[in-house]
Amino acid sequence: MSDAQQFEAFLRNYQDLVFSTAMRLLANRAEAEDVTQEVFLKAYERFGELRESKTAGGWLRTVATNMSLNHLTRYRARWKFFSEIFTSHDEGEESPVEFAAPDNVEDALAASDRKALVEQALQKLPSAQRVPIVLFHMEGLSYEDIAAKLGVSLGKVKTDIFRGREALRRKLEPAKESVGLTS
Repeated sequence: MSDAQQFEAFLRNYQDLVFSTAMRLLANRAEAEDVTQEVFLKAYERFGELRESKTAGGWLRTVATNMSLNHLTRYRARWKFFSEIFTSHDEGEESPVEFAAPDNVEDALAASDRKALVEQALQKLPSAQRVPIVLFHMEGLSYEDIAAKLGVSLGKVKTDIFRGREALRRKLEPAKESVGLTS
């Protein structure tokens, strides 16, 4: 197989991962496509190293995250106060919305519907609310890492994630019973 064919196969294997990472952060298909293209241009430059790497997916996700954040800070209005999808206990502890594990096909379809609803609600949030939530809940970054990556204080990250969760909870409340969301 030629290098071009190998890179095409590489691109096909990872295009969904890269695009979904960018889409979650940018919530704009055209911008996510642009970032995805830029990520694969960088990957092409380093294809010799990435070709056999077991960590290529992680590298691509990191590059997609960083390029999306750069895009947001470069091309969008200044950050506003962040707001919040998930629940908060009275003691101040936070926990994600819990979805029951599917026991059958109906449950699996309902879980898929719930995930789609959460993704849609997430995309409707302003980027200032969406980005920290995605970095924390979907990319697994700590509050400290998010603060460093976004160049804001730790307190601001905590506040923004809390507000984002509350905003998502309000957006998801009407659909809660129809797809079995629990809080």
